[in-house]
Amino acid sequence: MSGSNWNHQTILDAIPHRPPFLFVDEIVDWTDSEITATYTFKGNEFFFEGHYPGAPLVPGVILCESAMQAGAVLLSKLFAVEAAKGRLADSDDPNTKIIPVVGRMKEVKFKRMVSPGETIVQHVHMKERMGGAYFLAARITVEGELAVSFEFTCIQTRK
Repeated sequence: MSGSNWNHQTILDAIPHRPPFLFVDEIVDWTDSEITATYTFKGNEFFFEGHYPGAPLVPGVILCESAMQAGAVLLSKLFAVEAAKGRLADSDDPNTKIIPVVGRMKEVKFKRMVSPGETIVQHVHMKERMGGAYFLAARITVEGELAVSFEFTCIQTRK
């Protein structure tokens, strides 16, 4: 399915993140187990003021966060399907929303610095699911060049 069906409001509906801590601009493509998203660092993000004055760089933790947010969008779609089938029913409150929370990161490798004005492409795929735990792998590229790769685990929680 194409990202053209995903507008900004759809992303806001999918995950609880909000500006200035939302790092997904567009969903480019996805399947049941993979998602590709983008984010362009405009240069006015809050962290550039201190990281680093005169030579701004995107902090590595922000790059990781951006991919995990794309993964959260992927999982939100899965949670919605499972909730509709009654597979996530632990709550009688129809307003309870299931959200993923990161429980672990591993094998984090930083390969390229990212600067203001650059667009990252977040590639996330689900490797495995065990009960309420989801094991994902992420790659972030800039102009086809690998910037970061890592694996992470999310668990379901209720909001």
